[in-house]
Amino acid sequence: MAELLLALDVKGSDEAVRVANSCEGELDAIKIGYPLVLSAGLGIVKELAKANIPVIADFKVADIPNTNTLICDEVFAAGCSGIITHAFCGSDSLTAVVDGAHDYGGIALAVCEMSHPGALDFLTGANAEIMAKMAKDAGADGIIAPATRPERTAILRNIIGNTMKIYSPGVGAQGAQPEDVKKYVDGIIVGRAIYQAADPGKAAHNFRVRCL
Repeated sequence: MAELLLALDVKGSDEAVRVANSCEGELDAIKIGYPLVLSAGLGIVKELAKANIPVIADFKVADIPNTNTLICDEVFAAGCSGIITHAFCGSDSLTAVVDGAHDYGGIALAVCEMSHPGALDFLTGANAEIMAKMAKDAGADGIIAPATRPERTAILRNIIGNTMKIYSPGVGAQGAQPEDVKKYVDGIIVGRAIYQAADPGKAAHNFRVRCL
């Protein structure tokens, strides 16, 4: 069984809280990014927490180690349980995020390969495989790998083994289905197909059943 994560890429606190409350009991985590935080502020984390769903900051952190540490401080002080970072900035920057997350009892996930077509320009193949090994060596809790290319996610699984988690985006609006990738991953990330649905809670439930 794979976990179900919602990529809550809406704008404004009212809409975010409405969707989160609708999905209570159906999600294992909510992933928030810049669209929501820039429109509603980082305080939205505490509002979403009222739905009893852990919140992961998908900021795809990509800076020097000191800046990454400062970002972690703010993310976890706000109440997040995890953070997502890019790995391509190098091992020292990646390690700073992993250590920063662990200092607060949180998790750190490293992006190794993204789900959109443009990822094939750089974030795939040997580059993704190097970053997966880097994430493992840094002690990251897991990686991000695409549901849209399950054969690539299978390769990355072989690199990191079974002690780390894989969370996989691209299900729903980008065309992938839970059945495509769930045997390789620990969590499936769905965005628009849930939060744009007429009944987000029902949509989340349907995806949750398909993650079994």
